[in-house]
Amino acid sequence: MASVFDVAKYILGKTGEISTMKLQKLVYYSQAWHYAWNEEPLFSEKIEAWANGPVVRDLFKAHDGKLKISNVRKGSLKNLSYEQKISIDKVVKFYGKKSGRYLSELTHAERPWKAARGCTPTGEPSSTEITLQSMLDYYGSL
Repeated sequence: MASVFDVAKYILGKTGEISTMKLQKLVYYSQAWHYAWNEEPLFSEKIEAWANGPVVRDLFKAHDGKLKISNVRKGSLKNLSYEQKISIDKVVKFYGKKSGRYLSELTHAERPWKAARGCTPTGEPSSTEITLQSMLDYYGSL
């Protein structure tokens, strides 16, 4: 199975330098839509419902302290299948022109992030996972 770093590397190859917030949201939407379309996860790392939207902690640690990113050291494009690349391409085409802030606000309006946050107060930290099932239920119904 591909890793979040494989997906991030592929996304950055398509977009060039972007904000780390935007990368996190594009990774999230790639996982969500790929799972909805193919009923198989794109990567195994869990996605957490942080205050600013969905975040993969391992990817965050790799770019911690940076506002923009153009490459990730880990990851290989060889680990992505043709079908996985097609899913990511669709996500980047649809969401790629939006800002990281816009994508963050968009995720805040959607059921998977809201359900994972539950009663967590606005702005408070949370490491609650946004489950694949919640992504499938929501994005699969659109």
